[in-house]
Amino acid sequence: MTILPLNPAENSSPEALRAFLAQCQAMAAKIGRAQLVSISLEVDALDPLAVLESIFEPGERHFYVERPAESFAVAGAEAVCVFTASGQDRFAACQRFVDETLANTIAVGDLKAPFAGPHFFTAFTFFDQTESGEPFEAASVFVPRWQVSCREGRTVAVANLLIDLKTPLDMLAAKIWRARQKFGAFDYGAPDFTVSAANREAITVQEVGSADHYERSVTEARRRIEAGEFRKVVLARAKDLRAAQPFHPLQVLNALRQRYPDCYAFSVANGRGQSLIGASPERLLRVSAGSVLTEALAGSAPRGATASEDAALAGALLRNEKEQAEHACVLDSILRRLKPLDLKPEHPDKPAVRRLANVQHLHTPVQAAVVPGVRTLDVLARLHPTPAVGGSPREAAVACIRNLESFPRGLYAGALGWINSNGEGEFFVGLRSALIDGPSARLYAGAGIMAGSDPAREKAETELKFSAMQASCWTGWLTAVVKPQLFVFDVHFPTLL
Repeated sequence: MTILPLNPAENSSPEALRAFLAQCQAMAAKIGRAQLVSISLEVDALDPLAVLESIFEPGERHFYVERPAESFAVAGAEAVCVFTASGQDRFAACQRFVDETLANTIAVGDLKAPFAGPHFFTAFTFFDQTESGEPFEAASVFVPRWQVSCREGRTVAVANLLIDLKTPLDMLAAKIWRARQKFGAFDYGAPDFTVSAANREAITVQEVGSADHYERSVTEARRRIEAGEFRKVVLARAKDLRAAQPFHPLQVLNALRQRYPDCYAFSVANGRGQSLIGASPERLLRVSAGSVLTEALAGSAPRGATASEDAALAGALLRNEKEQAEHACVLDSILRRLKPLDLKPEHPDKPAVRRLANVQHLHTPVQAAVVPGVRTLDVLARLHPTPAVGGSPREAAVACIRNLESFPRGLYAGALGWINSNGEGEFFVGLRSALIDGPSARLYAGAGIMAGSDPAREKAETELKFSAMQASCWTGWLTAVVKPQLFVFDVHFPTLL
């Protein structure tokens, strides 16, 4: 990546901006390849989700993630370049795309600011091959045309553009200048919500598959575990919600980030009208400041209505042999899969309880120093999917999932996240999620099946996990999940450029 000593904040005229773009075009001509130009500018405080909501377009890719407890949020939209892949080589193929793009990138601005510079927003489905008709590719990477983020009390706006010999510089300079002015004093243009009694429509909720399919699948999985085919498998359920009017994914997302501050509230859009949204409790991987961080998150119990009940449930979780065995299975797999990378992971001797709004889990953080030559996607390829969402041994459990579940997983339980221009990145698991597609929403929830698992108890655990999305749908957009009517709003969004 080429870093130019140019301060966008001092680039105070459209003419100066055009002169800089002409310099980039000359470089593209000299090299003989288009250049990705990334302009980072620190701006006054903005809410990235409100910005994304203000310019939301169903026909454009976007990626949004926020973790309020860690005080960060980032939104990116409108792909300036995209790469897709499938198969067992998909992680390596995406890494090559990132490397090749950065080799032809020109960056300006304060690149030491949080989330400055070009970011590669990435989504990997659960399986390495998708089924016909699935909305998301097995692996996708895109660089957004615009990005806005908040971290450490700082807000950074980034504009990314692709320049070659045919790029009309006058038009491009004018467009970027308008965006610069807008981000400098962003007018959210509050949506005009109107509610009419005539627009209230009933919404239906239907299990995907027969009513007893999940219990029968758990019973079959337990039989195969006891026969020695594998040690653990994670089986999921899905529910389809349907209304007469389209759902707006960002309305639900706003409720999720408020209700679950310890989780990754996220939205990933494919640019063809579908979005996966959710509030994931599980970090899959963070590579930052010379450190690799992952975690084992498995073993579940409900929250109590009182402090005493909550503590009693947590204590019972820590003593439960089945839940402890499930957690140990996940931790052992993580350690085993990191070993070929010569990483030296460290972790506490015993798991702790991590409490979320409606459920508590056994949790063990795992940390290691970065090893030279090991890339972020190298580590991700080893970890995904973990036994927390797949099973153990991985190959046998994953094959069982395709046979016993009644729907394609797509991005559910997939690996979602980003890589920055320094090769650092962060990924989380696409859990507690829903696929939004116009007037339809498919909700997902799963549970880990071990020897001795009780089908009724495992189904109850998935109901507990469904409640996270259902409650947020109620407070956000999908009111009819817990009420018989859905309020439909007429929304108009201004454009950014």
